[in-house]
Amino acid sequence: MRNTELFERAQLTTPGGVNSPVRAFRSVGGTPRFITRAEGAYFWDAEQKRYIDYIGSWGPAIVGHAHPEVVKAVQAAAALGLSFGAPTEGEVLMAEEICKLVPSIEQVRLVSSGTEATMSALRLARGATGRDKIIKFEGCYHGHADALLVKAGSGLLTLGNPSSSGVPADFTKHTLVLDYNNTQQLEDTFKAIGDQIACVIVEPVAGNMNLIKATPEFLQTMRRLCTEHGTVLIFDEVMCGFRVALGGAQALYNIKPDLTALGKVIGGGLPVAAFGGRADLMAHMAPLGGVYQAGTLSGNPVAVAAGLTTLKLIQADGFYENLSAQTNKLAQGLSAAAQQAGVTFCADSIGGMFGMYFAKQVPATYAAMMETDKEKFNRFFHLMLDNGVYLAPSAYEAGFVSAQHDDAIIQATLDVAKQAFAQLKLSQ
Repeated sequence: MRNTELFERAQLTTPGGVNSPVRAFRSVGGTPRFITRAEGAYFWDAEQKRYIDYIGSWGPAIVGHAHPEVVKAVQAAAALGLSFGAPTEGEVLMAEEICKLVPSIEQVRLVSSGTEATMSALRLARGATGRDKIIKFEGCYHGHADALLVKAGSGLLTLGNPSSSGVPADFTKHTLVLDYNNTQQLEDTFKAIGDQIACVIVEPVAGNMNLIKATPEFLQTMRRLCTEHGTVLIFDEVMCGFRVALGGAQALYNIKPDLTALGKVIGGGLPVAAFGGRADLMAHMAPLGGVYQAGTLSGNPVAVAAGLTTLKLIQADGFYENLSAQTNKLAQGLSAAAQQAGVTFCADSIGGMFGMYFAKQVPATYAAMMETDKEKFNRFFHLMLDNGVYLAPSAYEAGFVSAQHDDAIIQATLDVAKQAFAQLKLSQ
């Protein structure tokens, strides 16, 4: 089997055989599929088996894989040179487009990864406020910067502990980890040490503990407290930005953060991310101010061409209405199929993101998500995979629908799911 052969070879030269942990299938078991090509809503593995793809490169492929206009833009840009290490007009156009589409962003800086974006926003918030402490929330993932690889402590104001080997406790001692959607805990923390908090960073729509939406009250309280205490509010929209709405989750919630981190969709499948916000905050960035950040490949012309073209495509009339409708159709169809089979299951969606939970109700917190039936998800995952539907290989990751997932593809997915749920019921 070609996938098995490639995985065995990869493990000889790459830790775990993969370049990002979730790709290893450790959570669900089995052999990862090595992908050779993709088009529209599908991709093919090394054995030429076709799958309906519901990860979409973990979000970027919102217009579908290998969209002709995106490919054409990349080819044209590549023909002119791959990288210059000097400014380009494309960077200016990209910045203008982001500032136009996300009203809270007055100025923006391009980087190459979501981790760079959140790490830089964090440094900027600390530099602008002169404070050290930051608040994040259990279950939210903001990239692998040291200060953000943190798990909750044992009490309300217990500082977080490193969640990865190689991260010194000194690097996380200023990070407080609170419960997602716990408004009272947030109030209590600000009452105790509000004048010491540089920033609060949050995924307004979380995607790395599966799909969990913030409550409006939670985000509104966060905005109010940050304003009252001079704390910088950072929305991490690397995943949900341009995924759930044209203006991001902040447009849906009608809340204006001070800084925003973006990624995934704005690169259209190539490495582009960004952070931006109020002009007075961005003025602290070098070369204007004392907060240093740099990147040789930031604003890479080929990547910017892919991202800029994608941003133009998603502004088509009805784009998000159709995307949301298809994603909702998938979520509701999965729930109905499970109910028909007598399997405890529910699903949720927002924009082009969806979540599946082997639980009686949609979780609102990290703790509730951890109570869902992971083993049942793993069996469901493989039943779907064996029949040509590729879901996220983890019970704790959101799924993604593209503009190319038409009614026929959604129905084909639901047909496979009905069989999978029936088999799950039989095996109980």
